[in-house]
Amino acid sequence: MTTHTLDIRDLRISLAGQTLVSVNTTINPGEVLTVMGPSGSGKSALLAAIAGFLGSDFTAQGEVWLGADRIDTLPAEQRGIGLLFQDPLLFPHMSVGGNLRFAMPAEEPDKAGRIAGQLTAMNLGGYENRDPATLSGGQKARVALLRLLLSRPRAVLLDEPFSKLDAHLRQDVRAQVFAGLIAAGLPCLLVTHDADDAAAASGPVIQL
Repeated sequence: MTTHTLDIRDLRISLAGQTLVSVNTTINPGEVLTVMGPSGSGKSALLAAIAGFLGSDFTAQGEVWLGADRIDTLPAEQRGIGLLFQDPLLFPHMSVGGNLRFAMPAEEPDKAGRIAGQLTAMNLGGYENRDPATLSGGQKARVALLRLLLSRPRAVLLDEPFSKLDAHLRQDVRAQVFAGLIAAGLPCLLVTHDADDAAAASGPVIQL
């Protein structure tokens, strides 16, 4: 397993000439950095700048490196960044297995076997043919996590992925997400309003 650091070097994001965010930090493999702050503080803009879809109204200065590669100059699809959002965003016209297969690299061997094994590890064994619409919120969140991991990202951005889960599900899903990302050795940046998310991440915290 190849792991990388995510280096955010003097990244400054501005809107209408006003600096919203200024970040200079390194996220190590298997580490979750949490960014907290009120609405409008620039958390989403920070994720967008790293992922490569910052709106044209914003300007960004600085550099983003993933291992030995500078990625802020690359198109979004070439950056190797995986994203997990508030909504699972599963494809409704595909089965659970189809959603997972879609994310996997074309050269991946034995896709069916890998999908079956990963679903079983998430207590979703035999769900390959299930319609995503029939899943609970927690099950959808786990499938979204699996789809992310099976896409083999080199770093991950989490945009409040637990905020729409019921309280009794949030703790379990959060634990599974962090365990999966840490086991994969992925540097991870989490944006959240929830102090419990930050505590569960067990990593450094930046307050905007």
